[in-house]
Amino acid sequence: MAKDLPKMYQNKIDKNFDNVQKVYSSLYNHTSTINERSNKEDSKNIYSIEQKIHNIFKSPTYIYKADVVIETDDEIINKRIIGKSKNNLITIDNEHIPISKIKDIYTK
Repeated sequence: MAKDLPKMYQNKIDKNFDNVQKVYSSLYNHTSTINERSNKEDSKNIYSIEQKIHNIFKSPTYIYKADVVIETDDEIINKRIIGKSKNNLITIDNEHIPISKIKDIYTK
C-alpha cells in the first residue's frame, strides 16, 4: 500500500511571469518570390559545401593531404587536396579549384 508522502519544499505560485521572450524570423517570408527562394537554396548549398570542406580538414584522418572526389558543374574529379584558400581548394599539384563551382565533395 502506497501512502501519500508529504510535499516538502513545494511553493505555491501566485503570480504571473512576464519573462517570456518572443523571437521572430524573417528567413521564411511567405511573400518572397521564387527567385529569392532559389537564391536562399543556393546559399544553403554553398554553406553545406563549406561545412563539408571544413569537416574534411578537421577529421582525425587528415594530416596534410586528403583524397577526395569533387563533383563540379562539368565533371567528377578525383584529387588530393592539401589546403584551402579563401575561395579555392588547393591540390597537391598546385591546382586551384573554385569552391563556387563545387556541387559536392566527399572523401574516397
